[in-house]
This record gives sequence, structure tokens and C-alpha cells, in this order.
Amino acid sequence: MKTLNLISLVLVIIGGLNWLSVGLFEYDVVSELFGGQAEIGSKIVYIVVGVAALYSISLLPKAAKD
Repeated sequence: MKTLNLISLVLVIIGGLNWLSVGLFEYDVVSELFGGQAEIGSKIVYIVVGVAALYSISLLPKAAKD
């Protein structure tokens, strides 16, 4: 379970950094790497990061206890 938490955290950080890049520089790293937002590779990355964010919600009660 600890490994899944770490993977989720890393993916959420990657997603957050991508959004920072979009907000500051209007540059989407994921779509640049995969050839556009509509490409299947980009969609997979966006979905995986989104699922990691949803999973991370379940970690909030654990973080509140610490």
C-alpha cells in the first residue's frame, strides 16, 4: 500500500507541475511530448494523473491524523 501511495503522490506532483507550466507559460508539457491533447498518449497520462488525484483524496484522513 505504501508503494501505491508514493506512486500516487509522484503522479499528482507531475500533474501539478504540468498545470504550473500551463498557467505560467501556456506550455503543456504532456501534450508537447505526445503530440497534442487529443492524442491517445496524452489522454492516458491525463487519465492516470486524474485517477492518482482521486486516490490521493483517500489519503487525506491519514494525513490529518499525523
